[in-house]
Amino acid sequence: MRFKVALPPVMRIARNSSRLGFTLAEALAALAFLAIVVPVAVEGVRLANQAGQVAERKQEAGRVASRVLGEMVATKQWQQVVSSGTAQEGRRQYRWEMRSRTWEQGALQLLSVDVTYEVQGRECAVRLSTLADTSQ
Repeated sequence: MRFKVALPPVMRIARNSSRLGFTLAEALAALAFLAIVVPVAVEGVRLANQAGQVAERKQEAGRVASRVLGEMVATKQWQQVVSSGTAQEGRRQYRWEMRSRTWEQGALQLLSVDVTYEVQGRECAVRLSTLADTSQ
């Protein structure tokens, strides 16, 4: 008596197939696909890296602007028309410039601090503003 063993479909295909490798056309198609996908993926990683750096530096620049604006209001140095300088935040230096101008309503001054920073050769800026009472 003979027993017949039924092979799963995958094994049947592999057993009956005489192909063991890839054809030249398949290999070229895979290389062409990689030639398209790899540069796009690398560009995506570069953009994500740049966005991360911009976000980190923008956050630091915002802290610098807040600190400078707070010092100017507390010491009343905002009464100078324009003042500027540099401030350290973490390992980086940030340039800042403060401007003061009269607000349209009441005895108020609009104080604005612009902090500039560079990310991958591109200059960016953060502006923070507040109102100060000139009657005090």
